[in-house]
Amino acid sequence: MAAVAPLTPRSTETAKTYAVDKTHSDVSFQIRHLVTKVRGRFADFDAEIRVVPANPQESSVRFTIRAASIDTDLPDRDQHLRSADFFDAEKYPEITFVSSRIQPIGEDRYGVTGLLTLHGVTRELTLPVTFLGFAVDPWGNDKAGFETEVVLNRKDFGMIWNAALDNGGVVLGDKVTVSIALEVVRARDTAAA
Repeated sequence: MAAVAPLTPRSTETAKTYAVDKTHSDVSFQIRHLVTKVRGRFADFDAEIRVVPANPQESSVRFTIRAASIDTDLPDRDQHLRSADFFDAEKYPEITFVSSRIQPIGEDRYGVTGLLTLHGVTRELTLPVTFLGFAVDPWGNDKAGFETEVVLNRKDFGMIWNAALDNGGVVLGDKVTVSIALEVVRARDTAAA
């Protein structure tokens, strides 16, 4: 989930570049529906994450979600969510997040600030990201893990559709909780500029 390029590390340390391992990653959401919550996920997403281990502030991320890949286990509802009432996936096929700065906020926790573009609207957002560590899998691949969860107001991004109830309420809530868990695999090394 912008016309902003990822930050380029400034140190002389090699930046480690990672791509998403989709089979071990998840992008999901939940929103209030009447008296409970509906959950869903996006099946198609990717990222380029550049990590400078000794200086995390010089790292960067670009994350992209394909809006049409939304899946709530109900095809008619998914089709409605892809329509102009919600994501308008044909007009706005990608949701992007591009970092502009990263600040430590605790042990293995970072505030990752950047531009989120969703439904044609771009807003600055700070994600609370937890770094889960580095590991080498049984096949020799270098892996890393990251998690974040954030609450967005869908109306901030022009998604205003709702339906009134007889008792004066509405079908959908405005707040959407988005959870992202990424296992990423090292793609290549690039000398930092």
